[in-house]
Amino acid sequence: MKVQTISEAPSFAELFTPKLVTVLREGYQLPQLRADAIAGLTVAIVALPLSMAIAIASGATPAQGLYTAIVGGFLVSMLGGSRFQIGGPAGAFIVLVASTVALHGMEGLILATFLSGLMLAAIGFLRLGTFIKFIPFPVTVGFTAGIAVIIFASQVKELFGLTLDHEPGELLEKIPALWNARESLTPAALAVSIATVGIILGLRRFRPHWPGMLIAVGFAALATALLQLPVETIGTQFGGIPSSLPAPVIPDLSLEKIMAVLPAAISFTLLGAIESLLSAVVADGMTGRRHRSNCELVAQGAANVGAALFGGFCVTGTIARTATNVRAGAHGPVAGMLHAIFLLLFMLVAAPLAAYIPLAALAGVLAVVAWNMIEKPAIEILLRSGWGEATVLGATFFLTIFRDLTEAIVVGFALGSVLFIHRMSRTTSVATDTPFVGRDESDTAHPRGAYDEELAANPDVVVYRITGALFFGATASIGSVLDRIQDSHKALIVDFSAVPFLDSTGANMIEGLAHKAHQRDVALWLTGASQDIQRALITHGLRQPIVRYASTIEDAVAALLGGQEEVRQTR
Repeated sequence: MKVQTISEAPSFAELFTPKLVTVLREGYQLPQLRADAIAGLTVAIVALPLSMAIAIASGATPAQGLYTAIVGGFLVSMLGGSRFQIGGPAGAFIVLVASTVALHGMEGLILATFLSGLMLAAIGFLRLGTFIKFIPFPVTVGFTAGIAVIIFASQVKELFGLTLDHEPGELLEKIPALWNARESLTPAALAVSIATVGIILGLRRFRPHWPGMLIAVGFAALATALLQLPVETIGTQFGGIPSSLPAPVIPDLSLEKIMAVLPAAISFTLLGAIESLLSAVVADGMTGRRHRSNCELVAQGAANVGAALFGGFCVTGTIARTATNVRAGAHGPVAGMLHAIFLLLFMLVAAPLAAYIPLAALAGVLAVVAWNMIEKPAIEILLRSGWGEATVLGATFFLTIFRDLTEAIVVGFALGSVLFIHRMSRTTSVATDTPFVGRDESDTAHPRGAYDEELAANPDVVVYRITGALFFGATASIGSVLDRIQDSHKALIVDFSAVPFLDSTGANMIEGLAHKAHQRDVALWLTGASQDIQRALITHGLRQPIVRYASTIEDAVAALLGGQEEVRQTR
């Protein structure tokens, strides 16, 4: 049995060495370059329409969306702590960016992005990235779903081709304004929107490997040009996009303007850190790798500063594009760097063609993105997990929609903390006459069975014993240990006998571990779990054949060593 030891704390160089350097040290040759080039091109095809659509929805120009993806995406991959992270404009920022533009104009947005970059880099260098992972799972699901609703509401005008003198930002004010403008509906715009969504969903079902978004937008642009449809396009609204990057310009750093946009910069920093590290965690779960949180935040900071210098806006790790990068077979960060270069080549070569892209098509793209952002299975699980998770989820969701994203995260985190304290208070007992230094015990005080030296030296079985509450504040450190599963191991046993409490974030982490073990043909046994903990795990989908349950470690080991047939059944 393999014994896990705690290694010494990594050095500064180990913490902040970009993954690009790590990949090059491993040996980087033509086959790896070929894989990264294919993945980079695939991601660029996905990022092209998304970058422009997100920029327009945010109150910026499509060119600024491309600047953000090119400059920010290149720097994130070159300097980042994740092998597969793809940076660029993200749908989660649409609400914050649009409100910042409305309050402070485009110069204020660029300055806030610049300041946010400095803050992100500072957070990384101060090694505070680990604490960002303490956001409870219901909070991330709630604010992501809330953002999705706001994104969809912001695209209704373009989806239906409505004409509004002024579109309110607040949802409760926006809905009546859109309803009052219903008579201005443009049938051609609605047809383009429906066709765009239909093509994307159809290709996703029948040709999932085709670039559905790009094909849909290209088809819509071609139909608009040939049929001369009466719809708004990038050309009519923005005059097209430039064919090169602008010269870098340092924003106005006067104290007055800095103080004015500081709240927006703080919001960008908070959301950017959460979104980027969540994206990196998703990539880790898909690949079995481990990212460097603080190095990733430093890279995000550099990317935001770089994007601001070239007239772009907020850069963050993007979950959908990062997942696409992994599925496309990327080997390392070079894929992300090439994705930015391919986007730049598009600007240099095909910029005039972008003028024909209808805004209704880009709205259709964002409608699909908004639908995909809502984690339907996770919401269902959280609602079935109990009133606590449902309360945190609902509060975060509704505050995101009707109040403010930052306020929603803060309140959601506070509610999650109160919920944890409440649950822990029910599992804590007080022992009397407990000395400051623990006294020696007899062998019968805590019987553990006979020591088996052969079992202890068995490399095929790894046993982990978790001690203490497995909640959102502990999942990062525990998850980093549990993720070290080698393909050579035949079985992994995780013992819960000393775990008094498990929340949805901890259960979600164990679920990720279970699927990873199942993919690697490693049998996973969960032992010693109380009825409440076992019920929570089963609610999150942890049932046979993905996992097996046993009362004790000894029972699990006996089943594993009892014959290969039992091991095969657990897989």
